[in-house]
Amino acid sequence: MRKFAAAVGMVILSVFMIAPITAGAAEKKVKSEVVMKVGNKVHLFHSGTPDVKKEICLNDVVTVYREIGGAKNPKSIEVGQVKVLSYVDDHYFEAEVVKGEVKPGDIARKESAACLIQPMKH
Repeated sequence: MRKFAAAVGMVILSVFMIAPITAGAAEKKVKSEVVMKVGNKVHLFHSGTPDVKKEICLNDVVTVYREIGGAKNPKSIEVGQVKVLSYVDDHYFEAEVVKGEVKPGDIARKESAACLIQPMKH
């Protein structure tokens, strides 16, 4: 009985020691999430096909959507807008957030063309 009580005590002690560590890890993840606000510059990754470059032009303001709900119930919600500033290379536009807040992985869509939001490369 004494060994059983000691084992239960050790399990309870380990739970109390590990709980703050996992809570701290979750807090760090939330703090390290990149959110780009109005005025921040972003990169828009695209396929590089001529139809994307034809559809999305310099100075266009493109609506940004975030996919929520997972695989079972996907839903797009509007989270902001970006203005296309320049071409970076064959697969990137440079843009500026002009409305809302966007995150990496959000999608900038204009009609049939779509671009993946990414933070600026330095």
